[in-house]
Amino acid sequence: MPQSLDGLLWLLICLGPLLLFQRWLHREFQILLLVITRRSEVVPVIFSIIFFPGVFLHELSHYLMAVIVRVQTGKFSLIPRVMPDGRLQLGYVETAQTDLFRDALIGAAPLLAGGAFVSFAGLYQLHLDLLWNAAASGSLDSFLVAARSVYAVQDFWLWFYLAFAVSSTMLPSRSDRRAWLPLAVGGVVLVAVGLMAGAGPWLLANVAPLVNRVFQASAAVCFISAALHAALLAPIWLARKALMRLMGLQIA
Repeated sequence: MPQSLDGLLWLLICLGPLLLFQRWLHREFQILLLVITRRSEVVPVIFSIIFFPGVFLHELSHYLMAVIVRVQTGKFSLIPRVMPDGRLQLGYVETAQTDLFRDALIGAAPLLAGGAFVSFAGLYQLHLDLLWNAAASGSLDSFLVAARSVYAVQDFWLWFYLAFAVSSTMLPSRSDRRAWLPLAVGGVVLVAVGLMAGAGPWLLANVAPLVNRVFQASAAVCFISAALHAALLAPIWLARKALMRLMGLQIA
Protein backbone atom coordinates (compact mmCIF):
# COMPACT_ATOMS: atom_id res chain seq x y z
CA MET A 1 0.00 0.00 0.00
CA PRO A 2 1.40 3.46 -0.88
CA GLN A 3 2.74 5.43 2.08
CA SER A 4 0.22 8.18 1.28
CA LEU A 5 -2.55 5.74 2.25
CA ASP A 6 -0.90 3.82 5.10
CA GLY A 7 -3.38 5.43 7.49
CA LEU A 8 -6.15 3.31 5.96
CA LEU A 9 -4.20 0.15 6.72
CA TRP A 10 -3.68 1.20 10.36
CA LEU A 11 -7.34 2.14 10.66
CA LEU A 12 -8.44 -1.30 9.47
CA ILE A 13 -5.93 -2.98 11.81
CA CYS A 14 -7.16 -1.03 14.85
CA LEU A 15 -10.88 -0.99 14.01
CA GLY A 16 -11.25 -4.77 13.98
CA PRO A 17 -10.05 -5.31 17.58
CA LEU A 18 -12.12 -2.35 18.78
CA LEU A 19 -15.34 -3.79 17.35
CA LEU A 20 -14.53 -7.24 18.74
CA PHE A 21 -13.50 -6.04 22.21
CA GLN A 22 -16.45 -3.65 22.50
CA ARG A 23 -19.09 -6.25 21.65
CA TRP A 24 -17.42 -8.87 23.85
CA LEU A 25 -17.03 -6.48 26.79
CA HIS A 26 -20.63 -5.23 26.62
CA ARG A 27 -21.88 -8.82 26.60
CA GLU A 28 -19.68 -9.89 29.52
CA PHE A 29 -20.57 -6.80 31.51
CA GLN A 30 -24.31 -7.27 31.05
CA ILE A 31 -24.02 -10.93 32.09
CA LEU A 32 -22.00 -9.87 35.16
CA LEU A 33 -24.70 -7.39 36.12
CA LEU A 34 -27.34 -10.09 35.64
CA VAL A 35 -25.41 -12.50 37.85
CA ILE A 36 -25.06 -9.87 40.57
CA THR A 37 -28.61 -8.50 40.51
CA ARG A 38 -30.56 -11.61 39.35
CA ARG A 39 -33.04 -9.15 37.74
CA SER A 40 -32.94 -8.75 33.98
CA GLU A 41 -35.03 -5.56 34.05
CA VAL A 42 -32.43 -3.83 36.24
CA VAL A 43 -29.46 -4.61 33.97
CA PRO A 44 -30.24 -1.97 31.27
CA VAL A 45 -30.68 0.70 33.95
CA ILE A 46 -27.33 0.02 35.63
CA PHE A 47 -25.62 -0.40 32.26
CA SER A 48 -26.92 2.96 31.03
CA ILE A 49 -25.91 4.71 34.26
CA ILE A 50 -22.34 3.43 33.99
CA PHE A 51 -22.07 4.54 30.36
CA PHE A 52 -24.05 7.74 30.87
CA PRO A 53 -21.20 10.19 30.01
CA GLY A 54 -20.74 8.51 26.66
CA VAL A 55 -24.46 8.19 25.95
CA PHE A 56 -25.02 11.84 26.84
CA LEU A 57 -22.20 13.01 24.52
CA HIS A 58 -23.44 10.67 21.77
CA GLU A 59 -27.00 11.99 21.76
CA LEU A 60 -26.00 15.61 22.45
CA SER A 61 -23.67 15.56 19.44
CA HIS A 62 -26.55 14.30 17.26
CA TYR A 63 -28.74 17.12 18.53
CA LEU A 64 -26.13 19.88 18.15
CA MET A 65 -25.15 18.78 14.66
CA ALA A 66 -28.81 18.76 13.63
CA VAL A 67 -29.14 22.31 14.96
CA ILE A 68 -25.95 23.41 13.16
CA VAL A 69 -27.08 22.04 9.80
CA ARG A 70 -30.62 23.35 10.43
CA VAL A 71 -32.53 20.09 10.63
CA GLN A 72 -35.60 20.03 12.84
CA THR A 73 -35.30 17.86 15.96
CA GLY A 74 -37.94 16.02 17.98
CA LYS A 75 -37.74 13.94 21.13
CA PHE A 76 -34.44 13.66 23.02
CA SER A 77 -34.18 10.64 25.34
CA LEU A 78 -31.46 9.15 27.56
CA ILE A 79 -33.71 6.42 28.95
CA PRO A 80 -32.60 2.89 27.94
CA ARG A 81 -34.99 0.51 26.25
CA VAL A 82 -34.73 -2.99 24.81
CA MET A 83 -35.59 -3.06 21.11
CA PRO A 84 -37.74 -5.80 19.49
CA ASP A 85 -34.62 -7.40 17.99
CA GLY A 86 -33.01 -7.66 21.45
CA ARG A 87 -30.61 -4.73 21.08
CA LEU A 88 -30.26 -2.32 23.98
CA GLN A 89 -30.90 1.29 22.94
CA LEU A 90 -29.36 3.65 25.49
CA GLY A 91 -30.81 6.85 24.02
CA TYR A 92 -32.02 8.56 20.88
CA VAL A 93 -32.68 11.90 19.21
CA GLU A 94 -35.46 12.30 16.67
CA THR A 95 -34.60 14.36 13.58
CA ALA A 96 -36.61 15.28 10.51
CA GLN A 97 -35.87 13.67 7.15
CA THR A 98 -33.26 15.59 5.21
CA ASP A 99 -30.74 15.21 2.39
CA LEU A 100 -27.98 12.57 2.38
CA PHE A 101 -25.18 15.01 3.20
CA ARG A 102 -26.79 16.48 6.31
CA ASP A 103 -28.05 13.05 7.36
CA ALA A 104 -24.48 11.72 7.14
CA LEU A 105 -23.15 14.64 9.22
CA ILE A 106 -25.76 14.08 11.94
CA GLY A 107 -24.99 10.36 11.97
CA ALA A 108 -21.23 10.95 12.17
CA ALA A 109 -21.46 13.55 14.95
CA PRO A 110 -20.97 11.08 17.85
CA LEU A 111 -17.87 9.68 16.16
CA LEU A 112 -16.43 13.15 15.64
CA ALA A 113 -17.19 14.37 19.17
CA GLY A 114 -16.28 11.08 20.81
CA GLY A 115 -13.09 10.76 18.80
CA ALA A 116 -12.02 14.26 19.79
CA PHE A 117 -12.65 13.54 23.48
CA VAL A 118 -10.94 10.14 23.40
CA SER A 119 -7.92 11.69 21.67
CA PHE A 120 -7.74 14.45 24.28
CA ALA A 121 -8.16 12.07 27.22
CA GLY A 122 -5.94 9.33 25.82
CA LEU A 123 -3.08 11.45 24.52
CA TYR A 124 -3.06 14.60 26.66
CA GLN A 125 -4.37 13.28 29.98
CA LEU A 126 -3.47 9.57 30.12
CA HIS A 127 -0.46 9.79 27.76
CA LEU A 128 -1.25 6.43 26.18
CA ASP A 129 1.11 7.28 23.33
CA LEU A 130 3.90 6.29 25.74
CA LEU A 131 2.54 2.73 25.73
CA TRP A 132 2.36 2.72 21.94
CA ASN A 133 5.97 3.89 21.57
CA ALA A 134 7.16 1.42 24.20
CA ALA A 135 5.30 -1.46 22.53
CA ALA A 136 6.73 -0.46 19.15
CA SER A 137 10.25 -0.60 20.62
CA GLY A 138 9.76 -4.27 21.53
CA SER A 139 11.26 -3.77 24.99
CA LEU A 140 9.29 -5.22 27.91
CA ASP A 141 11.17 -3.04 30.41
CA SER A 142 10.29 0.10 28.44
CA PHE A 143 6.66 -0.97 28.29
CA LEU A 144 6.51 -1.54 32.06
CA VAL A 145 8.12 1.84 32.71
CA ALA A 146 5.60 3.49 30.39
CA ALA A 147 2.72 1.65 32.08
CA ARG A 148 3.82 2.92 35.50
CA SER A 149 4.08 6.45 34.12
CA VAL A 150 0.56 6.26 32.72
CA TYR A 151 -0.84 4.89 35.98
CA ALA A 152 0.86 7.68 37.93
CA VAL A 153 -1.09 10.35 36.02
CA GLN A 154 -3.16 12.60 38.26
CA ASP A 155 -6.85 11.58 38.30
CA PHE A 156 -5.95 8.47 36.29
CA TRP A 157 -9.13 6.56 37.12
CA LEU A 158 -11.41 9.49 36.34
CA TRP A 159 -9.91 10.04 32.90
CA PHE A 160 -9.76 6.29 32.26
CA TYR A 161 -13.47 5.95 33.09
CA LEU A 162 -14.51 8.93 30.97
CA ALA A 163 -12.38 7.85 28.02
CA PHE A 164 -13.73 4.30 28.26
CA ALA A 165 -17.38 5.37 28.58
CA VAL A 166 -17.13 7.72 25.61
CA SER A 167 -15.12 5.36 23.40
CA SER A 168 -17.56 2.55 24.14
CA THR A 169 -20.57 4.56 22.94
CA MET A 170 -19.17 6.77 20.18
CA LEU A 171 -19.56 4.35 17.28
CA PRO A 172 -22.56 5.22 15.08
CA SER A 173 -25.55 2.90 15.16
CA ARG A 174 -27.06 1.25 12.09
CA SER A 175 -29.54 4.10 11.69
CA ASP A 176 -26.73 6.66 12.06
CA ARG A 177 -24.89 5.06 9.12
CA ARG A 178 -27.83 4.90 6.69
CA ALA A 179 -26.55 7.78 4.55
CA TRP A 180 -22.91 6.71 4.52
CA LEU A 181 -23.08 4.04 1.80
CA PRO A 182 -24.68 6.25 -0.87
CA LEU A 183 -22.16 9.01 -0.16
CA ALA A 184 -19.27 6.54 -0.23
CA VAL A 185 -20.45 5.17 -3.57
CA GLY A 186 -20.73 8.74 -4.87
CA GLY A 187 -17.21 9.52 -3.67
CA VAL A 188 -15.79 6.43 -5.37
CA VAL A 189 -17.54 7.39 -8.60
CA LEU A 190 -16.10 10.92 -8.44
CA VAL A 191 -12.59 9.59 -7.83
CA ALA A 192 -12.98 7.13 -10.71
CA VAL A 193 -14.13 9.93 -13.02
CA GLY A 194 -11.18 12.07 -11.89
CA LEU A 195 -8.73 9.26 -12.60
CA MET A 196 -10.18 8.64 -16.06
CA ALA A 197 -9.93 12.39 -16.74
CA GLY A 198 -6.21 12.32 -15.93
CA ALA A 199 -6.40 13.93 -12.48
CA GLY A 200 -4.62 11.03 -10.76
CA PRO A 201 -1.32 12.86 -10.05
CA TRP A 202 -3.17 15.90 -8.69
CA LEU A 203 -5.34 13.70 -6.43
CA LEU A 204 -2.29 11.86 -5.08
CA ALA A 205 -0.41 15.11 -4.45
CA ASN A 206 -3.21 17.19 -2.92
CA VAL A 207 -6.11 15.00 -1.76
CA ALA A 208 -4.45 11.74 -0.70
CA PRO A 209 -2.28 13.30 2.06
CA LEU A 210 -5.30 14.99 3.65
CA VAL A 211 -7.37 11.80 3.49
CA ASN A 212 -4.44 9.85 4.92
CA ARG A 213 -4.16 12.20 7.90
CA VAL A 214 -7.86 11.63 8.60
CA PHE A 215 -7.27 7.87 8.46
CA GLN A 216 -4.24 8.17 10.77
CA ALA A 217 -6.19 10.21 13.33
CA SER A 218 -9.07 7.73 13.18
CA ALA A 219 -6.64 4.83 13.65
CA ALA A 220 -5.17 6.51 16.74
CA VAL A 221 -8.65 6.92 18.24
CA CYS A 222 -9.47 3.27 17.49
CA PHE A 223 -6.19 2.13 19.03
CA ILE A 224 -6.79 4.07 22.24
CA SER A 225 -10.37 2.82 22.43
CA ALA A 226 -9.35 -0.80 21.79
CA ALA A 227 -6.64 -0.55 24.47
CA LEU A 228 -9.15 0.76 27.03
CA HIS A 229 -11.57 -2.07 26.29
CA ALA A 230 -8.82 -4.70 26.33
CA ALA A 231 -7.66 -3.48 29.75
CA LEU A 232 -11.13 -4.08 31.23
CA LEU A 233 -12.12 -7.20 29.33
CA ALA A 234 -10.03 -9.73 31.27
CA PRO A 235 -11.02 -8.51 34.78
CA ILE A 236 -14.73 -8.43 33.91
CA TRP A 237 -14.58 -11.84 32.24
CA LEU A 238 -12.75 -13.34 35.22
CA ALA A 239 -15.20 -11.74 37.68
CA ARG A 240 -18.16 -13.10 35.72
CA LYS A 241 -16.70 -16.62 35.56
CA ALA A 242 -15.77 -16.61 39.25
CA LEU A 243 -19.19 -15.41 40.42
CA MET A 244 -21.04 -17.89 38.22
CA ARG A 245 -18.95 -20.76 39.56
CA LEU A 246 -19.32 -19.54 43.14
CA MET A 247 -23.09 -19.28 42.80
CA GLY A 248 -23.47 -22.36 40.68
CA LEU A 249 -25.17 -20.43 37.88
CA GLN A 250 -25.41 -21.01 34.16
CA ILE A 251 -26.74 -18.39 31.76
CA ALA A 252 -27.83 -19.27 28.24
